[in-house]
Amino acid sequence: MMDKTKLLTLAVIGLLLLNLATMGFLFLNNPKGHGGPGNRPKPQEIIIMKLHLDDKQQESYQQLIQWHRSQIDDFDYQIREAKNKLYLELVKSTIDIKVKDSLIDEIANYQKKIEITHFKHFQDIKKLCRKEQLKDYDVLTEELSKIFSHPPKPKDD
Repeated sequence: MMDKTKLLTLAVIGLLLLNLATMGFLFLNNPKGHGGPGNRPKPQEIIIMKLHLDDKQQESYQQLIQWHRSQIDDFDYQIREAKNKLYLELVKSTIDIKVKDSLIDEIANYQKKIEITHFKHFQDIKKLCRKEQLKDYDVLTEELSKIFSHPPKPKDD
């Protein structure tokens, strides 16, 4: 019969080996050394590369990104707030249909503003392009949905 100390030592060694194997697997399968979309270039890197933006254009592009991100963050916040109010309706014994519909409309309106903001952002990027870059811009617009799509999330029902 194995005494408790030997059993505990074997368990610790086993867990340590399992942990090291897991870490090795993660690092070897992901060159950046972390999980997630680390292997995919960022959308802004793709745009800079595909449009061949020079340093001055890249500076202007960074300003556009900052404006765009602040707008989208604000709309995302408003959507979260409206969704919180909407889901609080579920706690009530009787759901007020007008409130529910109003909150759903509010969420839809913010989502519409997000899409308008995205569209304007790409109009602004087009304005950064020189004449010889416009052909690359046209090709880029055909790929936008792929560039900005998120990898599919695992199903979690």
